[in-house]
Amino acid sequence: MPSKRRLRWAALPLGVVAAVALAGCTTAEQHGYLPGFVEGGPATTNQTERVSSLWVNSWIVLLAVGVITWGLMGWAAIAYRRRKGQTGLPVQMRYNMPIEIFYTIVPLILVVGMFFFTARDQAEIETKWDNPDVEITAIAKQWAWDFQYDGQEEDNSDAVWTMGIQAQPNANGDIDQSQLPTLVLPVDKKVTINLQSRDVIHSFWIIDFLYKKDMYIGKDNSWSFIPTREGEYKGKCAELCGEYHSMMLFNVKVVSQAEYDAYLESLEEKGNTGDITDAYDRLSNYPGTTEKTDSTEGEE
Repeated sequence: MPSKRRLRWAALPLGVVAAVALAGCTTAEQHGYLPGFVEGGPATTNQTERVSSLWVNSWIVLLAVGVITWGLMGWAAIAYRRRKGQTGLPVQMRYNMPIEIFYTIVPLILVVGMFFFTARDQAEIETKWDNPDVEITAIAKQWAWDFQYDGQEEDNSDAVWTMGIQAQPNANGDIDQSQLPTLVLPVDKKVTINLQSRDVIHSFWIIDFLYKKDMYIGKDNSWSFIPTREGEYKGKCAELCGEYHSMMLFNVKVVSQAEYDAYLESLEEKGNTGDITDAYDRLSNYPGTTEKTDSTEGEE
């Protein structure tokens, strides 16, 4: 009994220290040091918290499994070590059914559990708005970005666009941020970005939004979300796409609705209206759309 009391008194301060340490975690630590969060402020999008939770909780489960596994390995190495005076091999066990069932079922439970939470979150993230407040087409090309802000039917507004160039270095070798293509988004609005490619496979990645998505020629993707914090963020291509892949950068500005409307008006004043040109698309033979030859037409 005295020994149990001593253990309880020893566990109490350890529990207090652990609680204080966990309560003192910063925003960065609570979200696994992922970008997209600031102390006391909202996340960058309505999906950022979901992505970070999946990431952090997965690591917690994996770390717990690792600690238990390392502990059992250490215990087995110590408990079954060769003692002084022992010779020969220890008694060999052919099998142990309870242990074999255990290490078959537990990994299966872990895999099924992680698949469930991943599939659940992915389905939510991949849900496309039926009626977004803003619809934008992002077109990737070697090695820059074009952005078209599609018009709204209700006010008969035309689409407006910008066509970007790849990153340009300054005299000191740094990237000239003022020449990077810029994607402007309104805060707290439902946004759908349609993703297209002019040539090879690219990947659209806004780093602080914790999401990336591939872009293929002949197969369009899309991404729906709500930007929830004003600010400037970095974007880049996340798929190796050629010699100047590292220079395929862009900026993202999340602004108020008034600033967003003023930006669209400035593009309209420049004459950047109508659907963006596809004259620079590299390939014309999209899958399933190969032009018929005279011979095939004759056969029909």
